[in-house]
Amino acid sequence: MTSSKPACKPSPRIIPDIELIQVDGKTVAIVSLGEYPIKPVACKGRYYKRIGNANHQMTATEISDAHIKLINSSWDYHPDPEHALTAISEQKVQTFADAIHVKAAFNAVLEKFELIKQGRPTFACHLLFSKNDVFLSTIEAGRFASPTIIKDSITSRDTLIEQVQRIMDFMVKHTNKAYIITGNPKREERWDYPMDALREIIINMIVHRDYRSANDSTIKVFDNRIEFFNPGALLDDLTVEKIKTGHYKSHLRNKQIATIFRELELIEKYGSGVRRVIDTFVAYGLPEPEFEATQGGMAVTVFKTTEKANDVGVNVGVNVGVNVGVNVGVNGLLPYIQAHPGQRAGEIAIAFKLTPRTIERWLKQLKEDDLIEFRGAPKTGGYYVK
Repeated sequence: MTSSKPACKPSPRIIPDIELIQVDGKTVAIVSLGEYPIKPVACKGRYYKRIGNANHQMTATEISDAHIKLINSSWDYHPDPEHALTAISEQKVQTFADAIHVKAAFNAVLEKFELIKQGRPTFACHLLFSKNDVFLSTIEAGRFASPTIIKDSITSRDTLIEQVQRIMDFMVKHTNKAYIITGNPKREERWDYPMDALREIIINMIVHRDYRSANDSTIKVFDNRIEFFNPGALLDDLTVEKIKTGHYKSHLRNKQIATIFRELELIEKYGSGVRRVIDTFVAYGLPEPEFEATQGGMAVTVFKTTEKANDVGVNVGVNVGVNVGVNVGVNGLLPYIQAHPGQRAGEIAIAFKLTPRTIERWLKQLKEDDLIEFRGAPKTGGYYVK
């Protein structure tokens, strides 16, 4: 039995093409519905997307992204209803113009880069050149002595271009530097981490962040690692695996911000940053950084080794810890297990505020060194120091 009521009332209204043909003496109706040029299309006032074999209702952000993508634009191109041009710093705009060798007046520079729309600054303009603090750009950075003890911290609400240097200054402050004697007249410097790669991560955070999210970007500097978190889920069909290859079509969440950063030569080729970071860390003799797509954004963890340099007579001033060849994270895990016997990997991961995969990797190292053992049933047992 068929119903006279349509199953779905789309908005905008879509009219299918119907063609009648004869097949074995029977009339067959062919209903064709082409892809509608205006997206998204609502069904009974709601918007859906297909994931696997199921329909999922789209969020307000996903609906907005679909429309913005349709007009080949991005959120940061749209006028900011909360701020007027008087809130934009002429000095900061002039500094930008001088840096890229553009000789033009304040308004002309903004118009050249489409930073004015409908007589108002765009969201990108506000984020890049505001006179005052920019709460949308907040980055919380901290130096942690343990997962719960903070030794130093900053809250950066700088405009985006200034923010790069502000955060890098904090990283330099809390990153060790050793001097290596190589026999050359000038000493070589070696930081705990390749600073160019850390800068690349920070710039990627700033350029690709979802500034509509209520969450802030965070950076946590520990003795043995640095954890970065940035709001903004991966766009479209991107995966961590695709990003790590460096061979994919770049999807820019903030096209206007990316354009300004590229004019300043702060970024190079779109979509190649992650691959450069990985290659730089590996070439530096450090573990490959861990990238993880979370529901609310992207997390990156970088690690430093604790082994001394192999150069004869070279002391890089690195603390090897209690076990030669075992990184500081593993060394920190050992006393924790001794103080909290019987805990499982998931519980330890929560205590350390790390991913279970990282904890399992450290546990594996301690087991291989015959320092810990798992006791009890697989579902109820836990780890103990031997």
